[in-house]
Amino acid sequence: MNTDDLLIALVFTIIIEYIVLRCLGERRQKILLSSVVINLLTNVPLNFYIDFAGYDWPHILLGEAVVIIIEALWYWLFTRDLHQSAVYSFLCNAISFLIGLLATLLLEWA
Repeated sequence: MNTDDLLIALVFTIIIEYIVLRCLGERRQKILLSSVVINLLTNVPLNFYIDFAGYDWPHILLGEAVVIIIEALWYWLFTRDLHQSAVYSFLCNAISFLIGLLATLLLEWA
């Protein structure tokens, strides 16, 4: 994955996850801004891992699972609510992953 692709993936992930948090009713700036920070810390390593390990489902799912756990713990630092943190992390990552997968498939078919 080249630098431009990494940057595009990062920016779209941040935007999508911010929108998901807002749709879930989150209004606290510290949570919304922390979403940007945690994505800076997890998105690029995740994409490097998948690029290195291979674009197969076991590696993708393992990488995503690790990111979901890390991000849930991150959100917990700010919310102190484990359930809310897990929901935020799972939904943000699942939706951004599915949108990214859909975009990739559409670009391949175009």
